[in-house]
Amino acid sequence: QCQLNGLWKNDQDSLMEISVLRDNGDFQGQYLTQVTLSSGCAQISPLKGAQQQLGEEGWPTFAFTVRWDKFSNATTAFVGQCFVDAGGKETLSTMWLLREAVGSLEEDWKATR
Repeated sequence: QCQLNGLWKNDQDSLMEISVLRDNGDFQGQYLTQVTLSSGCAQISPLKGAQQQLGEEGWPTFAFTVRWDKFSNATTAFVGQCFVDAGGKETLSTMWLLREAVGSLEEDWKATR
């Protein structure tokens, strides 16, 4: 069974650490992205999320948000599922949506990636 807590690295060399995973599935941690909307060094950003609670069968789905407030006026929502291959390697498969603040409703079209 997949365990979300711990340190994860993605294909872009960004790091995510889930340090608190509660019995009800809620979790929190931090995210260090290597991909930024602004120039300069990336900083650690807080994340909060929830994991679907399953029995011993199946792979859990989860969702979390990251606030990029230290270097960008944006928030990203991630959804995914955790898998374990035959060799025991855990993999998170995710999709994300990033919302950047814009100055007006007319600019709304360019706010989501």
